[in-house]
Amino acid sequence: MTDRDVHLPVAAQPTIDSIVDYAQTAEDGGYDCAWLPETWGRDGVTVLAAMAERTETIDVGSSILNTYSRTPAVLGQTAATLQELSDGRFRLGLGPSGPVVIENWHGVEYGNPLKRTRETVEIVRQVLSGETVDYDGDDFELSGFRLRCDPPETPPPIEVTGMGPKAVELAGRFADGWHGIMLTPDGMDERIEDIERGAELGDRDPDEIQVTTGVTCCVLDDPEEARRLTRQHIGFYIGGMGTFYRDALERQGYDEATEIYDSWQDGDREHALELVEENILDDLCAVGDAETAREQLERYEAVDDLDAIAVSFPRGASEEQVRQTMEAVAPDA
Repeated sequence: MTDRDVHLPVAAQPTIDSIVDYAQTAEDGGYDCAWLPETWGRDGVTVLAAMAERTETIDVGSSILNTYSRTPAVLGQTAATLQELSDGRFRLGLGPSGPVVIENWHGVEYGNPLKRTRETVEIVRQVLSGETVDYDGDDFELSGFRLRCDPPETPPPIEVTGMGPKAVELAGRFADGWHGIMLTPDGMDERIEDIERGAELGDRDPDEIQVTTGVTCCVLDDPEEARRLTRQHIGFYIGGMGTFYRDALERQGYDEATEIYDSWQDGDREHALELVEENILDDLCAVGDAETAREQLERYEAVDDLDAIAVSFPRGASEEQVRQTMEAVAPDA
């Protein structure tokens, strides 16, 4: 059976309490994990700590902490601490993010994202083992230190993001899980093949790698408003968040992704949004009334070897709209 996670809103929220309340609502609704993204608002670690303290059964995870703004050792310390605080319910989501955020917000040069992700995963594993960390890599060299506290009895899983075939293959070789986004059910099939190829290269069992995909959902009393919000969200990501999402759609056969990207970059956002046609929303999202959204999620549940769907929300959705959507597609609904 496919798990149903929730990917808490990426847009700014009024208070930390409101974010924690989403996690509590997800717990009450039977969701398996509440994932919190870290962008350029509140830092993710502090809010994850509040979520861990004020929930009891739902897993809490970072989706994602980037691999540039914190060292691998700090990420390992963070994972150990949050695993302790949550009584073993923490899941560490890592990823390189993209150059737009890393260079323009963090002021760090973006380079070799695959190598950096691999080295980070390997170092975090050493930190969580409690043994002395000795690592000689291309980006990082560490020696002579170990955790000063007891390591977690059960280390938290390390799950990574990635969109291109090589990035997904890397997850299959080295990580405990992989998170996809902006993928249709057919697109998921292709990326799962990358996971399996990576697992073979790493002499691993692909069934032990947790495969999760985020699906943008919006269920409102006014289905057309739900589609408008979702169209704006998809257009922003294709056009304004680097080339990763554009390329992901092109790999899945949506040639219009290039024109969406170019129009957005040229400042013609109205035209860019016009190009996000109905078929893109229907193929990539679960949007409209509750019955339609549930049927669209069922297409993902039918994908072989997909372990979890992470319900996410349009970046322009209000608190009320997020809650309505979360409740409409909850496992216990």
